[in-house]
Amino acid sequence: MASGSRSLFTGQTEPSARAIALSLLVESVKSEEGVDVLLDRALTRCSFDSRERALTVELTYGVLRRLATIDWRLEPVLDKPLFRLPVAVQMVLRLGAYQILFLDRIPESAAVNESVKLSKSCTHTLGRDWSGFVNAVLRALLRHPVQPWPSMDHDAAKALAVRYSVPGWLSRRWVERLGVASAEAACEGVSTAPPLTLRVNRLTTTREALLKTFAQAGLAAKPTSVSPCGILLEEGGLVPFLPGFHEGAFYVEDEAAQLVPPLLDPQSDDIVLDACAAPGGKSTHLADLMHNKGTIYAIDRKGARLDLLRSNCHRLGIKIVLPMVSDIRQPSEWLPNIETTRPSSVKKPRAGESVDRILVDAPCSGLGVLRRHPEAKWRKGEQALPRHHTLQCEILEAVAPCLRPGGVLVYSTCSTEPEENEEVIEEFCHAHAEFQRESVIPWLPPAAQGLVTEQGALSTVGNQCSMDGFYAVRLRKVL
Repeated sequence: MASGSRSLFTGQTEPSARAIALSLLVESVKSEEGVDVLLDRALTRCSFDSRERALTVELTYGVLRRLATIDWRLEPVLDKPLFRLPVAVQMVLRLGAYQILFLDRIPESAAVNESVKLSKSCTHTLGRDWSGFVNAVLRALLRHPVQPWPSMDHDAAKALAVRYSVPGWLSRRWVERLGVASAEAACEGVSTAPPLTLRVNRLTTTREALLKTFAQAGLAAKPTSVSPCGILLEEGGLVPFLPGFHEGAFYVEDEAAQLVPPLLDPQSDDIVLDACAAPGGKSTHLADLMHNKGTIYAIDRKGARLDLLRSNCHRLGIKIVLPMVSDIRQPSEWLPNIETTRPSSVKKPRAGESVDRILVDAPCSGLGVLRRHPEAKWRKGEQALPRHHTLQCEILEAVAPCLRPGGVLVYSTCSTEPEENEEVIEEFCHAHAEFQRESVIPWLPPAAQGLVTEQGALSTVGNQCSMDGFYAVRLRKVL
């Protein structure tokens, strides 16, 4: 169960799926961990069958994905603002409303009655019995006429925020920058549940062989439409129980992310710097492209995240990734290690110019992957964008000197916003005449050619292929 479950509920040896979902929703408000981490931890501690697991996942992600819409529907039947209620009561109401409004297979009476039971089970923790209040509010919601959506003509940003459950500041940004039609497509993309996408580890198998393995196991799977090494599973599940997981046959990764490492075009025996490496998705993809030959220096500030990278490398059979705990903005911390651990067979470059290729998959707002992390919609704010921009520029400044002449640098983010993408690259290139932009077209599969911007960068923002929003640009050091 979630770490907060013991304190939230009393008298239950094995909480129900709804109780676990409630505990996770309450914990998500105060925790810095993603709800995916919280959910995995909770389900590991429960003896749920597949149906209970599925319901827990559906309720937890569903409420977070539809939070603003649910609150808008609850507002007319509340006599006080929702935010003034205890967090647990807020989440009980949202859980009940989500079942009533979005889950046809759950009877309305069951949604109300189970919510009342949940609120009763929290009585000791909350100091009073809220079950009568919860019952009255949800039954009022059932009786209340369905109000029309806010008018797009009057305030498009507000209308999109309510309809697609997107923070108002973000829908307004998108309307102002993209126009109403494109902003609506972006908002709709954020509100949808993403598919389970895998990247085949071609060091151990092929896409065709893995698809055959899934078919033999009765799993509906198909090739991705853009990435040449991806597979879409039509129904998700517990990843460690999928055929081929423990054999290192695949890595869970969105199709858009799979398009980034090939832009670096790493060769066997190259020396590569992955500047922000954990948890290792792109490091392991680079190793695949290099046929497990060469060296990849994988740097991250957090040792625990590098432990996850090591685990992924071990499972996938990758031997050329060398993790280093360090702040990438401080070359004095990591550059000497690269200098001293370079393979003796590699010709020593000019002082400081130690690597052939650099990948900067920069820390960012993550606005391009909100559909995978719906809790992040309610944690992020517009004020963070300038801070990310500064950090991204600092990282580029730190790594640029260690790239050899003729070497390639790829900068990428999972952000939709120009402050973290094009504006970062424009600022960097203006200050560094030794770097020139190159179009990414030659390193993209044919199906991705339409995802290239006028400046020659990759952008999957607003794509029609059910991919996350990624940006990537390729730079060559010519001096």
